[in-house]
Amino acid sequence: MINDQWFCQQKWVRDAEEPCISLGDEGSFDDMHLFAPAARIVDGMTHLYYCGSQGKVEDRVFRMGMSTSEDGRIFTKYGSNLLEVGEGASLLTPTFLRSGDGCVLRENGFLRLWFSSTTFPPGILHTIHETRSEDGLVWSNPSASQVEGAYAPTVLKDDDRYLMWYTDVTVDPWTIRFAESQDGSTWVSHRDPVLTVDQGWEISRIVYPTVLKKDGVFLMWYGSYQAIDRHLTAIGFAVSEDGIDWTKHPNNPVFGPNPEREWESHYTTSQSLNFDPEGSLRMYYASRTKPPFTHKYFAIGTAVWRKPF
Repeated sequence: MINDQWFCQQKWVRDAEEPCISLGDEGSFDDMHLFAPAARIVDGMTHLYYCGSQGKVEDRVFRMGMSTSEDGRIFTKYGSNLLEVGEGASLLTPTFLRSGDGCVLRENGFLRLWFSSTTFPPGILHTIHETRSEDGLVWSNPSASQVEGAYAPTVLKDDDRYLMWYTDVTVDPWTIRFAESQDGSTWVSHRDPVLTVDQGWEISRIVYPTVLKKDGVFLMWYGSYQAIDRHLTAIGFAVSEDGIDWTKHPNNPVFGPNPEREWESHYTTSQSLNFDPEGSLRMYYASRTKPPFTHKYFAIGTAVWRKPF
């Protein structure tokens, strides 16, 4: 049985008045759209990777960029993008190999990062690929597709197993699926989805799983569009003892848009989470303004939950 401690009120506090990362200057690779944060801590500095694009919504092609911060709230962009797929395909939703507490792991001196890719308007199926880097700046050529029909992965190393949760975009509504690997390259997906649209606030799709592990229990934050208004998203929460059978928080969603902030009035998901050394939990999330979407994704914000659970 899942202990009720996991279903407490989640006391997320936005501790930055302005976005951590905003659209780039005209001509920058991220001057029209940006989303999908992926954070890692390096010698006390936060390196926040994200996806940015130029062009109209229907013509967008995303590349991966990076920014750095001393306090985790105010960031300076690295400048040019670090990695792109090429041939009109977008690099989407990067995620690092992590331990259960969200710490980024190295293997044989390398960072391992997975991402999903597709074209807009949709022309190829979403696929998941891997790239590696020694310094976090220069990345290897992406691998061939490792998982088909998959979007927005999150990857943990649990003892000698590699565990991935991802969004299945081959079904409607979208669902969350689970895959396992012995090396992080060849994945075997579980037969059935592990999370589906089944709570009253959810509609259309669930997406963007982010999984951590604490006290032997898997914790997932995920996004969904809201039944009260399909232009709104929010973040829900679920827990699992094995990563396959999940129980959702009865009071979902646990974090949503702030209508008083124009830059995050309608969309808060596509999130990255990690525990800090004091045991608090920090979240970075993408945001969106109200329709019409000149900027499909608009900014990245942050919130902290002091010493959760």
